[in-house]
Amino acid sequence: MTSRMTRPVRAVITSVFMTLVAAALAGCLFKDEEKVWEISGPIFGTSYHINVVLPDDPERLETLGEGIQQVLEEVDASMSTWRDDSELSRFNSLADQSEWFGISPELHEVLAASMEVSRFSGGAFDITVGPVVNLWGFGPEARPETVPEPALLAERMAQTGYRNIELQAEPPAVRTQKHQYLDLSAIAKGYGVDAVARYLDAQGVKAFLVEVGGEIRVKGRKPDDEAWRLAIEEPVSERRQVNRVVVLDDHGLATSGDYRNYYESEGQRYSHTIDPLTGKPIGHNLASVTVIAENCMLADGIATAFNVMGFEKARALATRDNIPAYFIVRGDNGFETHYTPAFSSYLVE
Repeated sequence: MTSRMTRPVRAVITSVFMTLVAAALAGCLFKDEEKVWEISGPIFGTSYHINVVLPDDPERLETLGEGIQQVLEEVDASMSTWRDDSELSRFNSLADQSEWFGISPELHEVLAASMEVSRFSGGAFDITVGPVVNLWGFGPEARPETVPEPALLAERMAQTGYRNIELQAEPPAVRTQKHQYLDLSAIAKGYGVDAVARYLDAQGVKAFLVEVGGEIRVKGRKPDDEAWRLAIEEPVSERRQVNRVVVLDDHGLATSGDYRNYYESEGQRYSHTIDPLTGKPIGHNLASVTVIAENCMLADGIATAFNVMGFEKARALATRDNIPAYFIVRGDNGFETHYTPAFSSYLVE
């Protein structure tokens, strides 16, 4: 059985990728009776931390905790590539994918959003790049002892291409004329955040912050009527340090960077983020990018796409489409920060 905790936020020091500015949350009253409570537990190989504004009602909090865990486990059972029995893995394992394969509305929603982000980014985001990700050692396959040979890389690249995916809305189904291995790891976590937010909405929770592995969605305000404050982290692996603080209200936020998941081989650093256009780990100077969107699923996918594209191309596209994006770039004298005009209103000065 999975472990889950429910407690007042005053008792918690949360150490996550996008960490709460906890001092602003602690011990506040709302209408003389509501407080910020945290519900936390493990999922997706990481952890979740959900903050809800509610009266002190242990039974309701326990029910919410059980519901949140169930929602996230259902997402995992549908979209994980680490589980052989998941909905996605069952499609991936088909020898012939040319016939319509019935899927849940939830999986269809994520696949459709993935296609949208792929088209928007010119292929910088591509859920069919899984075979290449696995080849470089960042998927269920074992990590290679040496860098993949060009011939093997070309063979895996030939198995990719988001344009090969066909979706059917009614009834929800997917098919491909060319066999594909679909990997939703760059967007499913954001969807999981949104799924929890929908559940809390349905349960009548008016104010909350949902965080799963660093991806975030908020609604409403804290008990003191202040917006939720979040810290964008300095993109370094050896310590946790705040770069900037942002305020968020009824939006999703996601960060993509190359500084947490990587390995080194023969003095070369290999990021877990693979460029679908080259089949190789990214190697530019963009250390991390944070994106704010109407929901966390889109923020998650767009942040990944921008991270693949690199600073100049991503900033131009984000500025053109009025997307709130915050870039931390490696410069000659340390980190440099840049953000689009749409992001400025979220920054705490």
